[in-house]
Amino acid sequence: MPPRPSPPRLTHFLCLPLVTPTSRSQLQNSLATFRDKVTGISTPELPNGIPEKAIRPLGTLHLTLGVMSLLSQERIDSSLKLLRELNLKELLSSSNPASLQNPDETSNPVAQSTSKGKAIANVSKEAKPLQVTLKGLESMHTPSKTSILYSAPADDERLYPFCQKLKDIFTEAEFILVENRPLKLHATIVNTVYVPGVRGKGGHGRSKAKLNFDAREILEDFEDFEWMMNVRIEKVAICKMGAKKNEDGEEEYVVEGEVEMP
Repeated sequence: MPPRPSPPRLTHFLCLPLVTPTSRSQLQNSLATFRDKVTGISTPELPNGIPEKAIRPLGTLHLTLGVMSLLSQERIDSSLKLLRELNLKELLSSSNPASLQNPDETSNPVAQSTSKGKAIANVSKEAKPLQVTLKGLESMHTPSKTSILYSAPADDERLYPFCQKLKDIFTEAEFILVENRPLKLHATIVNTVYVPGVRGKGGHGRSKAKLNFDAREILEDFEDFEWMMNVRIEKVAICKMGAKKNEDGEEEYVVEGEVEMP
């Protein structure tokens, strides 16, 4: 049997950054509350609570749409060109599930009238900025033995279709690597792979962390916790893998290129 080919080296990812002037204070306060709580919750695996290094820094919070292997400047430039050419307003407007007409309505005059009324009513809705609320906490694995906790976005019904369309565009252009799993929008709050001494690749790498813990008590405590509310998504970005410290000492991902949301 021939050796399995090595997976491509991941260099970038397409994302919706979650840290904005509006969300920054909300997320700062939420992370501080979470940190104070969970670093004091003792488990057999973590008698001193979740290590602070496992809690993701404010500047790294985002929703990943897909990962990339851009190994040349030409590939990077081409991906940025595609990003700049996106018609985000059109993508967002067409991502409203209510704007998709039922096929049965085409032959029903009453339904057609109702559909037109809905379309008119949806004009103002489609023009609204995309907003996200992060609420609750979930485990990426079995809660009694996990290494990653995250919060999933809620509220705006346009978010998932919009993100899926963006991912499809970059996948069809062969920038985003094909993954045999559905898009899972989430903001990582805890990942033990970042704890010093834990083996594996951080972030979007393929290796798994070995430091697992029982998160059932934490998940119960933060089941209805609000991390941020009604925050407008301001940009779509292509970022480099591997968070770095900025001039203020805050850890964040380096933005290769970004465009403003409508």
